[in-house]
Amino acid sequence: MTILACSQCHTTVSCNVEDINACWCNELPAILPLDNTTTSCLCRNCTLAKMNQFLSTLYQRPLKEQLAFAKPFHGNDNLIENLDYEMQNGYMVFSRWFFLKRGKCCKNNCKNCPYKK
Repeated sequence: MTILACSQCHTTVSCNVEDINACWCNELPAILPLDNTTTSCLCRNCTLAKMNQFLSTLYQRPLKEQLAFAKPFHGNDNLIENLDYEMQNGYMVFSRWFFLKRGKCCKNNCKNCPYKK
């Protein structure tokens, strides 16, 4: 286990570089494109912020493209706070990403449903 500082907020990060499969970051879906903008590990909060920033740009694209991107993640029932949902007034409010991963509308008029017309 290696102790590092998050390259964005400088919070202490425990990184398991010897066995990357055992590292906490493997709990998160691999939705970020690989690039050279990150020089070292990010903390969980900065990683989730970067993921949501990337998803915000995805949401500007046509729904068909959003669904195509989310398709490999269908069936991933592991819910991650601040990615798949946020807690608001004691309730789980599902994100647009959650609904894209699900791949269909439940017709319950959900707040962040991408299928609304």
